[in-house]
Amino acid sequence: MCDELTEKETEQFLLNGGKINRRDFSKMTAAAIMTAMLPKLAFAETVTESTVEIATPDGVSDCYFVRPSRGKHPGVVMWPDIKGLRPVYKAMGKRLAEAGYSVLVINHYYRDAKAPVVAPDASFGDPETMKFLRGLASKLTPDAITSDAKAYVSFLDAQASVDRERKIGTMGYCMGGGDSMRTAAAVPNRIGAAASFHGGELEISDGPDSTHLLIPKSPAHVLHAIAENDDKRSPETKNILTAAYKAAGVPAEIEVYEGTLHGWCTLDFAGYNEKQAEKAWGRLLHLFKVALA
Repeated sequence: MCDELTEKETEQFLLNGGKINRRDFSKMTAAAIMTAMLPKLAFAETVTESTVEIATPDGVSDCYFVRPSRGKHPGVVMWPDIKGLRPVYKAMGKRLAEAGYSVLVINHYYRDAKAPVVAPDASFGDPETMKFLRGLASKLTPDAITSDAKAYVSFLDAQASVDRERKIGTMGYCMGGGDSMRTAAAVPNRIGAAASFHGGELEISDGPDSTHLLIPKSPAHVLHAIAENDDKRSPETKNILTAAYKAAGVPAEIEVYEGTLHGWCTLDFAGYNEKQAEKAWGRLLHLFKVALA
């Protein structure tokens, strides 16, 4: 999960590995979006991008909507990590659209502010940033996420670029992983696939709102890509998930990605692991190809 320990583990990992020095580490996050290069698709779709405003029971959510410029395609709801909708998630959403999906990247925090809510180089190592983001995230109750998920799915179903004959996918990073699972349960008749990237122990709790208890409510095929350091902190998470999916008869791929830190799939994270992020991206595309057909 995203916390002070995550930041310390990331910095120590990079320093020990000799990849960067301490001075460069402090600059890395701000520069990452500009310098990171995502592999290009051989036959990428031409896409159309826009900022959209979606009415929800609690207000108006400003979101990024990117889709192929021609034709109808499966819709996807993308839930960012705790730092929210920002340039790196627009880049990730655009990449998925180029692969043939109509992608809605949402702003978790629309009740309080338009995106982005923090600067690109914001770090959990900064106590004020941590306090601010946790304050925003604390308002995102299970009921709020469920309500928002329904509104986002309804928006997609109303778009000319979305093929309503095909299921919708949902995916999330960090806390967005749990939101993705909650989306699948909120609209089980429309969600065909759900993916969680470095959701880690955020997927499991002892309370009645734990996302793993929602598994029987959705038939969506699922991918859980777990960070190695999250697994070390909470090694039973993968076992609980595996047992819950098996009991529900729901297809699920659950894997701990070797050598990864929490956040490894996000380009502006200092511990971004390109090799493993590309592997996880490939598994996502396979999931959507099979389950959103």
